[in-house]
Amino acid sequence: MKDNINVYGWYFLIAAIIGDVIVSWLFSLFYGNYSNLKMSISALGNPQSPVRLPFNFWMLTEGILFLLALPAVYKYYHPVAGGITNTMIALIAFFAIGACIFTCFFSVNESKDIVTIASKIHGVGSVLGFILFLFVPLLAAILSFINRENIIGYISILCFAAAIIFFILFIMADKDRFSNTIIDNEGLWQRLNLIFMYAPLVIVAVRRILEA
Repeated sequence: MKDNINVYGWYFLIAAIIGDVIVSWLFSLFYGNYSNLKMSISALGNPQSPVRLPFNFWMLTEGILFLLALPAVYKYYHPVAGGITNTMIALIAFFAIGACIFTCFFSVNESKDIVTIASKIHGVGSVLGFILFLFVPLLAAILSFINRENIIGYISILCFAAAIIFFILFIMADKDRFSNTIIDNEGLWQRLNLIFMYAPLVIVAVRRILEA
């Protein structure tokens, strides 16, 4: 029974990750003024968004899925290196709460010129969640090397480097001096950042499911 629960945890992890990329894109199809290249994913949940309610419900669901996946991640990696595993679990949990669940209850506005208490809370939780999750691929790489999964380790290192680059571009896109340049594609950089942050976990999850 416990093995089944752990397998489900990997499914929860894949659902949260794949859903974060695909569901947000699907919702954007019903938001006429929305641009996947120019606008952040969080903008789908703004008060003027026609998909606000389903999007915010999805963000709550995504956060819960990440939390439900943590026991599987813990059981697999803790025997490899307990301290590193505990750190990775904490980073994923903070992301699930700060960048997913919090965004469900505290929305940004369609225009960044409009700042409210809710948007400030959203911004702090989301930014901290993203910054902390950036180091998950690095920790996954370390754990993989210790566990003699060298291929996954090298892939994780590459993903960590790419995620850092796209996160920097995501931050730069918000600056006025980069307006009307190729850097001015906030939505694109955020999505690429997410893909590379998530990739090592997806690889591990798929492998664990196939080996179960």
